[in-house]
Amino acid sequence: MTTSKTLHLPNHLYEYLLSVSLREPELLLQLREETARHPRANMQVAPEQGQFLAFLVKLIGARKTLELGVFTGYSSLSVALALPPDGKILACDISEEFTAIARRYWQKAGVADKIDLRLAPATETLEKLLAESSAETFDFAFIDADKENYYRYYELVLKLIRPGGLIVIDNVLWSGRVTEADIQDLATNAIREFNSKLHQDERIDLSLISVADGLTLARKR
Repeated sequence: MTTSKTLHLPNHLYEYLLSVSLREPELLLQLREETARHPRANMQVAPEQGQFLAFLVKLIGARKTLELGVFTGYSSLSVALALPPDGKILACDISEEFTAIARRYWQKAGVADKIDLRLAPATETLEKLLAESSAETFDFAFIDADKENYYRYYELVLKLIRPGGLIVIDNVLWSGRVTEADIQDLATNAIREFNSKLHQDERIDLSLISVADGLTLARKR
């Protein structure tokens, strides 16, 4: 199970963290509260994580971004609100049901025109972008999709991101299961392998931080 708050912080300290740092627009709060009632609510990104993504987008001056794994749209809405008026998100997902919620909030927030949602396997969408000469044209990417394909997604996204661009990958601490040797399921092993490969990847500058369920920041050299 993934987490919708930063790992291992006592509740009182986590609440304090939010109280002195979270600046959550009302529509994001409404979306978060609606998603909390969803049967797959554990897939929701934490609010401090959404704010951090928006901060990074502003910090690097991103205009053209990718998202792999939309769910109900909290991260994409956070990023869309942070983008300049001409900014765009190309968002990949396979669920019409989950992304219908996202679309509703994108419309309410007035950012639907910034988001190009592609309902297809992400590898197909990414390979199509590369075939359309979109290599090194994206500034920022957020990967939060099926863990077994993380490294495949990463390799494709790395080709699409410009030098100096940033890739952010979610769930890399996997609720601590990556450290438990007796846990050998496909997703956990995929994340372990992914983390190890990125540690050795000289094409990027790397930082893994313990926000939410663990975020890897990979800056393309």
